[in-house]
Amino acid sequence: MEKERLITPSYCCILAANFLLYFGFWLLTPVLPFYLSEIFEASNTTIGIVLSCYTISSLCIRPFSGYFLDTFARKPLYLIAYFIFTLIFAGYMVAGLLTLFIIFRVIHGISFGMVTVGGNTVVIDIMPSSRRGEGLGYYGLANNLAMSIGPMFGLFLHSGGASYITIFSYSLGSCILGFLAATMVKTPYNPPVKREPISLDRFILLKGLPAGFSLLLLSIPYGMTTNYVAMYAKQIGITAETGFFFTLMAVGMAISRLFSGRLVDKGMITQVISAGLYLVCICYFGLTACGWLINWNSSFTIILFFLISLLLGIGFGTMFPAYNTLFVNLAPNSQRGTATSTYLTSWDVGLGIGMLSGGYIAEIASFRAAYLFGAFLTVVSVIYFHFKAGPHFLKNKLR
Repeated sequence: MEKERLITPSYCCILAANFLLYFGFWLLTPVLPFYLSEIFEASNTTIGIVLSCYTISSLCIRPFSGYFLDTFARKPLYLIAYFIFTLIFAGYMVAGLLTLFIIFRVIHGISFGMVTVGGNTVVIDIMPSSRRGEGLGYYGLANNLAMSIGPMFGLFLHSGGASYITIFSYSLGSCILGFLAATMVKTPYNPPVKREPISLDRFILLKGLPAGFSLLLLSIPYGMTTNYVAMYAKQIGITAETGFFFTLMAVGMAISRLFSGRLVDKGMITQVISAGLYLVCICYFGLTACGWLINWNSSFTIILFFLISLLLGIGFGTMFPAYNTLFVNLAPNSQRGTATSTYLTSWDVGLGIGMLSGGYIAEIASFRAAYLFGAFLTVVSVIYFHFKAGPHFLKNKLR
């Protein structure tokens, strides 16, 4: 039987829009802690609070964005959110006060929460359901490619002496191009859905909460990694270019896309997630161990540090399309936006906790202690998914 067509002009445009949006996002992610420290002389705790404002505001809008996307035309909402997200990069350039920067950061998080739910929902609408796992895998690969280039490019600019205005300008330009690509996506018509006047499932996919909790525990150490791994490496004495950590992590994610999406389409959703969970769990204990091993053998530790980044990418890249498909398969088609927003909300809650707790633990102890805390949370996530979230999905899935 011939496969349904996945690659279409609209699918290619939304892949480009997704890549360029995340490139602008990832370019700034590892640079912002240095920016806040150098320009505003912020402490690690303050940096964690400021960075988490983005994630907290993002997760606050997630449930409502899912409802709006399920109720109204999806593409216009997606484009409005994308435009606001792009515009805020210009706002950062004129934010001379920390308070103003925080305000822009909050607005940026709100628009990010809307545009990412919108993008994930639109891409599901324009792809055949029989190739959803594969399609979501390639869609996520666009994020991974952005992760491989963005942080390294941002850190390269920063270490090369480029001004922060220049760095913000690159992010702004990337998202302008992404917005233009997003306008060329053609979406199918979705008739409005009648809903009960008061119903919690308008905002949260209740059947997805067990999997959401497992995902939340997993995203806490991920939030620490994306925001503090460069500072952690500097603190323990790793002198190698830490931008390559993100590159290798993205390479690992790209490798995982070659097989994970197809396995998901064959129905192996829980098996794929479990395999990724075990690998990520091992990696975080290894990342923590680097803080001690550096005193024994620095060359070995540097090799291990970058090997862990590659394996982390494979672990997370394996799980992302599987988790996304899990949530979608628990919901009827009329609740795709709600399912996607619940999936991303769970992830964002963990990211916010990771940013806050990572900065706080580093302030009172060290980044090594923060990553040890994150490693233990991955163990809890593995146990919870094995005994609760996985069986719950198998019992309640709709497809």
